[in-house]
Amino acid sequence: MSKKILVVDYEKCSGCRMCELVCSWRHKKEFNPAKAAIQIVTMREKSIDIPIICQQCDKAMCQEVCQPKAISYNIEYHAYVVDEKKCIGCKMCISACPVGAMNFDSDKGVSIKCDLCQGYPQCVQYCPMGALLYIEPEKANLKKKYIVAEKFFSEFLSGRRST
Repeated sequence: MSKKILVVDYEKCSGCRMCELVCSWRHKKEFNPAKAAIQIVTMREKSIDIPIICQQCDKAMCQEVCQPKAISYNIEYHAYVVDEKKCIGCKMCISACPVGAMNFDSDKGVSIKCDLCQGYPQCVQYCPMGALLYIEPEKANLKKKYIVAEKFFSEFLSGRRST
């Protein structure tokens, strides 16, 4: 399986929280957003909802700080995963995550993080707005380039950009 990444199109997110429900059901067999590996942050003053997702960092700080070595990298589906049998619930991984994408299951006393549903992220499949994408990194980067180029071009045409 080629390496893919989860990407968020923030403009499409409606804040419906379907991704949280699907994630908690897939992993915990209950509809409980508090037990999801993806979390929606609502910024009411800006009227925006932002899905916070694990970036599967190249140098994963969650794995680096995990003393019982409960977080490992699964090369088959390119994701860091938590071994609940090894996790001691110290929450160091949660503190170390630079994007705040880790969560904690207080019932089991273990950390929660996105494992990409073993290469088939359910949050992507069930997002009604299409705000979540699971694509190759090159395609994600290309989309960003088009957005920047489009913005530059529109500023150039409107005369707001000085040369």
